[in-house]
Amino acid sequence: MKSKKTSGCAHCRVLSCRSNDEASFPSFCLTRHVDPALLQTAMDIYAGNEEYLRLARVSTVLEGETYGRLSRVEETIEFISRMQYRVVGIASCVGLMSETSLFAKILEREGIEHFTVGCKIGARDKTAIGVPEEKKLNGGCGHESMCNPVMQAKMLAAQKTDFNIVIGLCVGHDSLFIAHSQAPVTVMIVKDRVLGHNPVAALYTANGMYSRFKKRITAPKT
Repeated sequence: MKSKKTSGCAHCRVLSCRSNDEASFPSFCLTRHVDPALLQTAMDIYAGNEEYLRLARVSTVLEGETYGRLSRVEETIEFISRMQYRVVGIASCVGLMSETSLFAKILEREGIEHFTVGCKIGARDKTAIGVPEEKKLNGGCGHESMCNPVMQAKMLAAQKTDFNIVIGLCVGHDSLFIAHSQAPVTVMIVKDRVLGHNPVAALYTANGMYSRFKKRITAPKT
Protein backbone atom coordinates (compact mmCIF):
# COMPACT_ATOMS: atom_id res chain seq x y z
CA MET A 1 0.00 0.00 0.00
CA LYS A 2 1.37 3.38 -0.97
CA SER A 3 1.73 5.61 2.05
CA LYS A 4 0.12 9.02 2.14
CA LYS A 5 2.33 12.08 2.19
CA THR A 6 3.07 13.20 5.74
CA SER A 7 4.38 16.49 7.06
CA GLY A 8 4.81 18.40 10.28
CA CYS A 9 6.99 18.26 13.37
CA ALA A 10 7.37 14.47 13.63
CA HIS A 11 10.29 14.46 11.15
CA CYS A 12 12.23 17.28 12.81
CA ARG A 13 15.53 16.38 14.50
CA VAL A 14 16.48 19.96 15.39
CA LEU A 15 13.57 21.26 17.48
CA SER A 16 14.95 24.76 17.36
CA CYS A 17 11.52 26.10 18.27
CA ARG A 18 12.46 25.39 21.89
CA SER A 19 14.88 28.32 21.85
CA ASN A 20 13.59 30.32 18.87
CA ASP A 21 16.84 29.72 17.01
CA GLU A 22 15.43 30.85 13.69
CA ALA A 23 18.70 30.38 11.81
CA SER A 24 18.56 26.62 12.35
CA PHE A 25 14.87 26.09 11.57
CA PRO A 26 14.60 23.38 8.88
CA SER A 27 12.92 24.35 5.63
CA PHE A 28 9.70 22.54 6.57
CA CYS A 29 9.55 24.04 10.07
CA LEU A 30 6.00 25.02 11.00
CA THR A 31 7.27 27.94 13.08
CA ARG A 32 9.16 29.28 10.05
CA HIS A 33 5.96 29.23 8.00
CA VAL A 34 3.39 29.99 10.70
CA ASP A 35 0.67 32.45 9.83
CA PRO A 36 1.27 35.46 12.15
CA ALA A 37 -2.46 36.11 12.33
CA LEU A 38 -3.14 32.53 13.39
CA LEU A 39 -0.42 32.70 16.04
CA GLN A 40 -1.85 35.94 17.37
CA THR A 41 -5.31 34.35 17.48
CA ALA A 42 -3.92 31.60 19.68
CA MET A 43 -2.20 34.09 21.98
CA ASP A 44 -5.39 36.15 22.19
CA ILE A 45 -7.26 33.09 23.46
CA TYR A 46 -4.95 32.95 26.49
CA ALA A 47 -5.27 36.67 27.09
CA GLY A 48 -9.03 36.69 26.68
CA ASN A 49 -9.90 33.80 28.97
CA GLU A 50 -8.78 33.95 32.59
CA GLU A 51 -9.23 30.21 33.14
CA TYR A 52 -7.13 29.31 30.09
CA LEU A 53 -4.46 31.81 31.10
CA ARG A 54 -4.30 30.42 34.62
CA LEU A 55 -4.12 26.84 33.35
CA ALA A 56 -1.23 27.79 31.07
CA ARG A 57 0.64 29.72 33.76
CA VAL A 58 0.27 27.19 36.56
CA SER A 59 1.21 24.20 34.40
CA THR A 60 4.24 26.04 32.99
CA VAL A 61 5.50 27.09 36.42
CA LEU A 62 4.91 23.56 37.73
CA GLU A 63 6.97 22.19 34.84
CA GLY A 64 9.82 24.57 35.62
CA GLU A 65 9.86 23.74 39.33
CA THR A 66 9.31 19.97 39.29
CA TYR A 67 10.40 18.68 35.84
CA GLY A 68 11.75 15.13 36.11
CA ARG A 69 11.23 15.03 39.87
CA LEU A 70 7.53 14.25 40.30
CA SER A 71 5.60 11.22 39.09
CA ARG A 72 2.44 11.83 37.09
CA VAL A 73 0.31 11.15 40.17
CA GLU A 74 2.32 13.62 42.27
CA GLU A 75 2.28 16.20 39.49
CA THR A 76 -1.51 15.92 39.18
CA ILE A 77 -2.01 16.37 42.92
CA GLU A 78 0.30 19.38 42.95
CA PHE A 79 -1.54 20.88 39.98
CA ILE A 80 -4.91 20.42 41.71
CA SER A 81 -3.52 22.15 44.79
CA ARG A 82 -2.05 25.10 42.90
CA MET A 83 -5.22 25.58 40.86
CA GLN A 84 -7.22 25.46 44.12
CA TYR A 85 -9.79 23.10 42.65
CA ARG A 86 -12.52 22.27 45.17
CA VAL A 87 -14.02 19.10 43.67
CA VAL A 88 -12.16 16.68 41.38
CA GLY A 89 -14.00 14.23 39.14
CA ILE A 90 -12.63 10.87 38.05
CA ALA A 91 -13.90 9.10 34.94
CA SER A 92 -12.64 5.55 35.35
CA CYS A 93 -12.74 2.32 33.41
CA VAL A 94 -14.33 -0.27 35.69
CA GLY A 95 -11.45 -2.57 34.78
CA LEU A 96 -9.04 -0.18 36.53
CA MET A 97 -11.21 0.53 39.55
CA SER A 98 -8.61 -0.89 41.93
CA GLU A 99 -6.09 1.67 40.64
CA THR A 100 -8.75 4.37 40.86
CA SER A 101 -9.60 3.38 44.44
CA LEU A 102 -5.95 3.69 45.43
CA PHE A 103 -5.69 7.10 43.80
CA ALA A 104 -8.91 8.17 45.54
CA LYS A 105 -7.38 7.22 48.90
CA ILE A 106 -4.37 9.38 48.11
CA LEU A 107 -6.65 12.31 47.26
CA GLU A 108 -8.49 11.82 50.55
CA ARG A 109 -5.24 11.92 52.51
CA GLU A 110 -4.37 15.14 50.69
CA GLY A 111 -7.72 16.62 51.71
CA ILE A 112 -9.00 16.78 48.12
CA GLU A 113 -12.73 16.22 47.59
CA HIS A 114 -13.44 13.86 44.70
CA PHE A 115 -16.20 11.96 42.93
CA THR A 116 -15.72 8.87 40.74
CA VAL A 117 -17.95 7.55 37.93
CA GLY A 118 -17.26 4.16 36.35
CA CYS A 119 -17.62 3.66 32.61
CA LYS A 120 -20.53 1.19 32.84
CA ILE A 121 -22.80 3.77 34.52
CA GLY A 122 -26.42 3.12 33.51
CA ALA A 123 -25.76 -0.54 32.64
CA ARG A 124 -27.19 -0.22 29.13
CA ASP A 125 -26.50 -3.14 26.84
CA LYS A 126 -24.06 -2.59 23.96
CA THR A 127 -26.84 -3.30 21.49
CA ALA A 128 -28.37 0.05 22.53
CA ILE A 129 -25.76 1.81 20.37
CA GLY A 130 -26.00 -0.66 17.51
CA VAL A 131 -23.25 -3.11 18.46
CA PRO A 132 -24.07 -6.58 17.04
CA GLU A 133 -24.34 -9.41 19.57
CA GLU A 134 -21.39 -11.24 18.00
CA LYS A 135 -19.12 -8.19 18.47
CA LYS A 136 -19.49 -8.15 22.25
CA LEU A 137 -16.60 -9.42 24.35
CA ASN A 138 -18.86 -12.22 25.55
CA GLY A 139 -19.75 -13.15 21.97
CA GLY A 140 -23.42 -12.36 22.53
CA CYS A 141 -23.97 -14.62 25.51
CA GLY A 142 -26.34 -12.34 27.37
CA HIS A 143 -26.21 -8.77 28.64
CA GLU A 144 -22.95 -6.83 28.35
CA SER A 145 -22.99 -3.21 29.48
CA MET A 146 -21.71 -0.54 27.13
CA CYS A 147 -19.12 2.02 28.16
CA ASN A 148 -20.96 5.31 28.61
CA PRO A 149 -18.44 8.19 28.64
CA VAL A 150 -21.11 10.77 27.81
CA MET A 151 -23.04 9.75 30.93
CA GLN A 152 -19.81 9.88 32.94
CA ALA A 153 -19.33 13.49 31.83
CA LYS A 154 -22.96 14.33 32.65
CA MET A 155 -22.68 12.79 36.12
CA LEU A 156 -19.51 14.72 36.92
CA ALA A 157 -21.09 17.92 35.63
CA ALA A 158 -24.00 17.31 38.01
CA GLN A 159 -21.45 17.11 40.85
CA LYS A 160 -20.07 20.48 39.71
CA THR A 161 -16.50 19.20 39.48
CA ASP A 162 -13.80 21.79 38.79
CA PHE A 163 -11.37 19.36 37.16
CA ASN A 164 -11.77 15.87 35.70
CA ILE A 165 -9.26 13.02 35.51
CA VAL A 166 -9.46 10.14 33.04
CA ILE A 167 -8.27 6.76 34.25
CA GLY A 168 -8.13 3.96 31.68
CA LEU A 169 -10.97 4.83 29.30
CA CYS A 170 -10.78 3.08 25.93
CA VAL A 171 -9.55 4.85 22.80
CA GLY A 172 -12.55 6.78 21.49
CA HIS A 173 -14.44 6.56 24.76
CA ASP A 174 -11.89 8.99 26.21
CA SER A 175 -12.52 11.26 23.20
CA LEU A 176 -16.25 11.27 23.91
CA PHE A 177 -15.69 12.02 27.58
CA ILE A 178 -13.34 14.93 26.84
CA ALA A 179 -15.76 16.32 24.25
CA HIS A 180 -18.64 16.35 26.75
CA SER A 181 -16.80 17.28 29.94
CA GLN A 182 -17.78 20.67 31.30
CA ALA A 183 -14.57 20.92 33.34
CA PRO A 184 -10.93 20.83 32.16
CA VAL A 185 -9.63 17.28 31.66
CA THR A 186 -6.32 15.50 32.13
CA VAL A 187 -5.47 11.86 31.44
CA MET A 188 -3.64 10.05 34.22
CA ILE A 189 -3.69 6.45 33.02
CA VAL A 190 -3.97 5.24 29.42
CA LYS A 191 -5.28 1.68 29.24
CA ASP A 192 -3.02 -0.82 27.48
CA ARG A 193 -3.64 -4.34 28.75
CA VAL A 194 -0.95 -5.79 26.48
CA LEU A 195 1.82 -3.58 27.89
CA GLY A 196 0.73 -3.14 31.50
CA HIS A 197 -0.87 0.26 30.79
CA ASN A 198 2.43 1.60 29.47
CA PRO A 199 1.66 2.24 25.78
CA VAL A 200 4.92 4.05 25.08
CA ALA A 201 6.71 0.70 25.51
CA ALA A 202 5.49 -0.18 22.01
CA LEU A 203 7.55 2.74 20.69
CA TYR A 204 10.59 2.18 22.90
CA THR A 205 10.80 -1.41 21.63
CA ALA A 206 9.72 -0.66 18.04
CA ASN A 207 13.09 -1.75 16.64
CA GLY A 208 13.50 -4.69 18.98
CA MET A 209 13.71 -8.30 17.92
CA TYR A 210 10.14 -9.13 18.91
CA SER A 211 8.49 -5.88 17.91
CA ARG A 212 5.25 -6.05 15.96
CA PHE A 213 6.20 -2.72 14.34
CA LYS A 214 9.68 -3.66 13.09
CA LYS A 215 8.50 -4.75 9.65
CA ARG A 216 6.36 -1.65 9.29
CA ILE A 217 9.29 0.64 10.13
CA THR A 218 11.95 -1.09 8.03
CA ALA A 219 9.79 -2.08 5.04
CA PRO A 220 10.72 -0.15 1.87
CA LYS A 221 8.28 2.49 0.75
CA THR A 222 6.20 1.69 -2.30
